[in-house]
Amino acid sequence: QVQLVESGGGLVQTGGSLRLSCAASGRTSSRYHMGWFRQAPGKEREFVARISWSASSAYLADSVKGRFTISRDNAKNILYLQMNSLKPEDTAVYYCAAGTVVIDRARSVDYWGQGTQVTVSS
Repeated sequence: QVQLVESGGGLVQTGGSLRLSCAASGRTSSRYHMGWFRQAPGKEREFVARISWSASSAYLADSVKGRFTISRDNAKNILYLQMNSLKPEDTAVYYCAAGTVVIDRARSVDYWGQGTQVTVSS
C-alpha cells in the first residue's frame, strides 16, 4: 500500500504561481511512477503530468507545457508540481497518483491522493 497526501492548493490570481506537494509513504513508494491529474466541476479527470520513478523522464500535457514543471525528491518521498502563469481554466481539484507502470491515463494509476483544490481567479 502507498499513501499519498497532497498540499499546496489555494486561491491565486491569473498569472500567479503555486507549488503542489504530494507526500508519499508506504511500501517502496520511491519505486513508483508518479503523476498529477486534475478534475474540474462537470468534467472528467484529466492527465496533467507524469515522472518516472527515477526522475529520468517526465512528460506534461500540452495544456500545461511551458507553464508547469513536475519533479520528485525520492530521498524525501515527495512529488512536486510547480505551476506558473496560472489561468482560470487551470481551476480544478488536483490529484497525486502513483503506479507501477508509466502513468498516462487514469487506468494506469494504482493509488490516488485525496486531492487539493486550485482556484485561479480572473
